[in-house]
Amino acid sequence: MTKLGTSVGMLALILSLSARAQTMEIITLDQAGAEKVLQAAKQSAERRNAPSAIAVVDPAGDLLTFQRMDGVRPASADLAIEKARTAARLRRPTEEVEDNINRGRTAFVTAGIAALRGGVPIRVNGQVVGAVGVAGLSKETDTGIANAAAAALKSATDDGSAQVTGSTSDTQTASPR
Repeated sequence: MTKLGTSVGMLALILSLSARAQTMEIITLDQAGAEKVLQAAKQSAERRNAPSAIAVVDPAGDLLTFQRMDGVRPASADLAIEKARTAARLRRPTEEVEDNINRGRTAFVTAGIAALRGGVPIRVNGQVVGAVGVAGLSKETDTGIANAAAAALKSATDDGSAQVTGSTSDTQTASPR
């Protein structure tokens, strides 16, 4: 029984070590963080006098928060959500997707994604925690607003007005204090 007990103990130790090596830290965007991004986008749109539809999604592209400002075209609502989803799922700005299509990379056209400027991933500590999508007056304005909004959470995290916290060692949440 001693050999069996020792073998079982060693096997348990080996399995627990390999399980620990397979974990990774995940940072998530919570509702407060999503609202901060939305407010930054809204403020940027107001400064530009550019009514916009604004969507913030998690990394899977699921909607966290949305606002359609007064005076924006009705179709902009769906466009903002799709731009955010595309940026989150591809983990890159939709501007890159549109540029690739314009350079002849037509496979993106059939991929069922929004290939329009105005979607930008939100990054915290180098990880994509979500994305923001903006649809309003023009692709240049949409991109500028989305970039400002995505940077709002990053700068808030950098200067201490937002924090990355979590309830377990493997999951963290990005939100303002």
